[in-house]
Amino acid sequence: MDFFSDPIAFIANLLRTWLAFIPEPWLSLLLMTFGVVVVGSAALVLPLFTIWLERRVIARMQDRIGPNRVGYQGLLQTIADAIKLMTKEDITPLGADKVVYNLAPILVVISVITMWAVLPFAVNIYGADLNIGVLYIVAVGSLGTLAIMLGGWASNNKYALLGAFRTVAQLVCYEVPMILSMVVPVLIASSWALAQGQTDFNPMSLKDIVVAQQSVPFLLVAPVAALIFFISSVAETGRAPFDLLEAESEIVAGFNIEYSGMKFGMFMVAEFLHAFTVGALVATLFLGGWHGPWATQYPLLGMVYFLAKSFAAYFLIVLMRAALPRIRIDHLFEINWKFLVPLAVAAIVVTMVVNKLVDPAVVGLGWNALALFASNLVVAWVAFNWASAQARWLRRQEEAKLQALPDLPGGHDEAHSPAQPAGAH
Repeated sequence: MDFFSDPIAFIANLLRTWLAFIPEPWLSLLLMTFGVVVVGSAALVLPLFTIWLERRVIARMQDRIGPNRVGYQGLLQTIADAIKLMTKEDITPLGADKVVYNLAPILVVISVITMWAVLPFAVNIYGADLNIGVLYIVAVGSLGTLAIMLGGWASNNKYALLGAFRTVAQLVCYEVPMILSMVVPVLIASSWALAQGQTDFNPMSLKDIVVAQQSVPFLLVAPVAALIFFISSVAETGRAPFDLLEAESEIVAGFNIEYSGMKFGMFMVAEFLHAFTVGALVATLFLGGWHGPWATQYPLLGMVYFLAKSFAAYFLIVLMRAALPRIRIDHLFEINWKFLVPLAVAAIVVTMVVNKLVDPAVVGLGWNALALFASNLVVAWVAFNWASAQARWLRRQEEAKLQALPDLPGGHDEAHSPAQPAGAH
């Protein structure tokens, strides 16, 4: 068996040959454990690079240098920071629930790493092909939300508790448009598979969703759902401009204020790894995953395509953090409940109607994809005009309130001019 055509099977057969003295059940368990260790280790090592990359990119955008001392171009700076965190004192605050307090940073990292179990890195390189892969992503992702809530509550600190309250308010509500937007690629993949007569196709499997994008990525078919998923997923990670969980100017670091050493480092690892995982999910659901020239014949090349698409989506997340200010909390909720959720529901309804009227089994996948793209443009145009009308209406309301204020004695200029000392002219 060729390594380049099926690297996983090649390595498994090689290990089976070397470890032939081990009984088969134990050998299978050992191979599965080896796979889990490899994927988990890769996920934990990746933030060492992405943290450096993010710091350098943001420094470049803000006319700074960024890390450049430790290692070539500062490549080893993150390792130095990790060693520093390991040497710091491990402090547990008085009155804290020690079990929950110590469990929270472990749980938040586990919630992100376990998402990688169902990511299809290439045509035959993946951890597990679950028939409920989409639901699995939602379920294990919610463990991170629970971990942040537990860490803030168990710290016995009012600011940490405020961060936990904001977790309930922000992360839970932004799960709604994220889950609704994930329904759209499931619907499209299901209709396209039925049109092609694929009976063993599972539309909720991430592997099969990538297979369905062989002709055209879902970003070109359902851009509205892709945008909603991207925005809501960034809000789920708690990164700028949605970083209200740890707003230093308001609640002095929020839920993780009482954590020190590697416990604090685990929260940071989970945040940066989750940001890249969002990019990987965007690549899987909307960018065609590992698809590319000769990706089927050479799975390692398909993995390169997958990582390139994931880094492209992750780069947009980094740019958002560098360019956008923190959003106000009432605006945060209004965007979610008044705009993203109705828009996600509209995207689902439009997708279902178009798939019924322009059946891909009758007219072909090309015409169905074109009809879905056109309908998404209409939905986006309506949403943009509605949002613009609402903004103009709110502005007129504010201007009317200002005009209704009574005039102060002495006129506007005198009332707002700085006080003059006696005798000054």
